[in-house]
Amino acid sequence: MSFELFTLAGQVAIVTGSSRGIGRAIAERLAEHGARVVICSRNADACEPVAAAINWRHGPGTAIAIAASISSKEALETLVSQTRRQLGPVSILICNAATNPYYGPLSGISDAQFRKVLDNNIMANHWLVQMVVSDMVERAEGAIVVVSSIAGIRGTDMIGAYGISKAADMQLVRNLAVELGPCGIRVNCVAPGVIRTEFSKALWENPALTARSQERTPLRRFGAPDDVAGIVVCLASPAARHVTGQTIVIDGGDTIA
Repeated sequence: MSFELFTLAGQVAIVTGSSRGIGRAIAERLAEHGARVVICSRNADACEPVAAAINWRHGPGTAIAIAASISSKEALETLVSQTRRQLGPVSILICNAATNPYYGPLSGISDAQFRKVLDNNIMANHWLVQMVVSDMVERAEGAIVVVSSIAGIRGTDMIGAYGISKAADMQLVRNLAVELGPCGIRVNCVAPGVIRTEFSKALWENPALTARSQERTPLRRFGAPDDVAGIVVCLASPAARHVTGQTIVIDGGDTIA
């Protein structure tokens, strides 16, 4: 069977948390490879310029902006229904949006903060998958990618709840891959290390932390959003048609050093 390895032509993709950072890079690269994309974050004013820039580059109708908070199941249901109405059935889902409201040891986190992390970083992903999976089952194909973190595979004394939620995302992906594989749906995870975004600004703007981190990382640099986006494009494309249930670490070698 002949196919183009990285084409996403005819695909409709929802990318949460895509008004900036990793999510924006993913949305831009998906569009570059032929997908029509939904730019989504809590703030409509942040989403619109990103969609406009993609449409300017790739043509009208390539991107639309839909504001939705991952903390609201009703908002996510509206996100999916509006996507179907404006672009058609969802064939690619990228669960990128996440929350980390607390830095410090687990002994200091409040119940409300812990619940917020688990709800936004795990439950919201579960909700979204269940909302779009019928579209993929009908087509007998689909690609789901959850953006996790290396915090989910190593211990930490500063972002413990976040790490717990990201480890759970990896298991969520494995379970979904087993359940949905017979329907032709692939479910994978990426686990970035430190990527130069606003989310990790406290790390890469600290000269002492930067020097220490880069000294132990084989590639001697922090990642860029496109370092993640390229892998996500691959996982969403026919190039990864025999890959499912996996977590791909994108950290410059940090976790193996």
